[in-house]
Amino acid sequence: MVFETSSGRVQGRASADGVTAVLGIPYAAEPFAARRFREPQPAAGWAGIRDCTAFGPIAPQSAELPGAPVWREGDEDILTVNVWVPDRAGAGALPVFFWIHGGAYTFGSSAQPDFDGTALARAGLVVVSCNYRVGFEGFGHVRGFPDNRGLLDQAAALRWVRENIASFGGDPGNVTVAGHSSGAGSIACLMTMEQTRGLFRRAIAHSVPRAYFAVELAQAVTERIAVEAGIAPAAEALLSLSPARLVAASDEAAANSGAGPAAAVHAFDSVLFQPVVDGEVLPANPLRAVAAGTARQVDLLACHTLEEYWFLHTVGAVREVTTESELADFAEALGLPDHLVDGYRALMPEAPVLDRYLAMSGDAQFGEYTTRLAEHHARAGGRAYLARFARRRADARPWHTADVPFAFGNLDAVGADFLIGGAPDDHDRALSARMLRSWADFASTSAPGWPAVTAGATPVKHWAFPDDHLAADDRSDLRALWRDVRFDLMRPGR
Repeated sequence: MVFETSSGRVQGRASADGVTAVLGIPYAAEPFAARRFREPQPAAGWAGIRDCTAFGPIAPQSAELPGAPVWREGDEDILTVNVWVPDRAGAGALPVFFWIHGGAYTFGSSAQPDFDGTALARAGLVVVSCNYRVGFEGFGHVRGFPDNRGLLDQAAALRWVRENIASFGGDPGNVTVAGHSSGAGSIACLMTMEQTRGLFRRAIAHSVPRAYFAVELAQAVTERIAVEAGIAPAAEALLSLSPARLVAASDEAAANSGAGPAAAVHAFDSVLFQPVVDGEVLPANPLRAVAAGTARQVDLLACHTLEEYWFLHTVGAVREVTTESELADFAEALGLPDHLVDGYRALMPEAPVLDRYLAMSGDAQFGEYTTRLAEHHARAGGRAYLARFARRRADARPWHTADVPFAFGNLDAVGADFLIGGAPDDHDRALSARMLRSWADFASTSAPGWPAVTAGATPVKHWAFPDDHLAADDRSDLRALWRDVRFDLMRPGR
């Protein structure tokens, strides 16, 4: 089947289950040479029918993820979208589900196997995913150039959806953005940005990270990377570095916490790149902006896992903390109040220091922040729903990323066995069907299947097996520990 876009005609590949995948469609021009470090520019058109049966190149990065393509120097046409179209002849315009991949704002792509949109398309959605600039290319601070170029890429991809998705059977007025980890952090930003006003009606955010930099801290990160590259932190010198050298210098800086304003935080968390609260692209910290009602017109479905940081520790992404003094140093680095350290010790009296550190880190960086986002959105007049991924098995924790293959319906994807803790069983498949259905229902009707958060109560859906359960209000000793902790006073994190 051939589809018409604003740049030309495209043709994808149809599957036996009635879904056509149209992959690697350019939504903006290659962001290199004269366009490097600048806002995305319109894609060039083409004559004839463009073959779109394979994913496009991914953004510069050093990561090599299971089943996904890797970046090679010389890959430049990286700003592309993918569309999965169900065979729904005569069904009218379908809701659109727009996925933003995670990866600590540093790596990842839309081509990861667990992000395949086929199952969601079979549920009645037109599914779109996009590549965008990550790492320094997308989020590094360069004086004289726009910050948050990765967010600007995502906004450009959403404009492409507005202009073109009707050709694929989608409704441009019924778009849900969804993402996980830094993809969810991106969504929190997009909800508050002027450039995306009116481009989507709903948002699904799984494991939203508490991860935003002030301009001064972003500049300090640039200076560290420049030291590793042996150049001055000026735009001309940075532009002189090849993308590969800039990736290598960033990796070297991440491995060395260095000195300066970012050193204390990065001693415990090596993630160098985060959205920058620059007052222009990103006018304010998203949590504060949401609390002020900036995004009340967007319906929100938020979710996090119960043990986020165990995954990051397992893959070596965070420092190991095993003594009380190291735990105290960690709390000081993040600006956590003393009562949190004491409170987790009281709640987990038999747990080793490492487990308390991972629990407190996961809540500080993902769990409590995600919950606050939903609660602040509801109190500001928006509609918000909250869920927690609580599925456990003897060989599997409910950790960061485990929920994604379940919600996508991709439990058998390459690499999913590591994320979910082994081969899926019948309970897993039933849970996956329930989670996928909640995504599809929310994208269609703003109703995932349980009560919304209100100004006075926080109902929480717990995804588990053999049965899910609903807590009518989120009241616990753990939440009580966080009640008076102000995130705007905590230092930046993941």
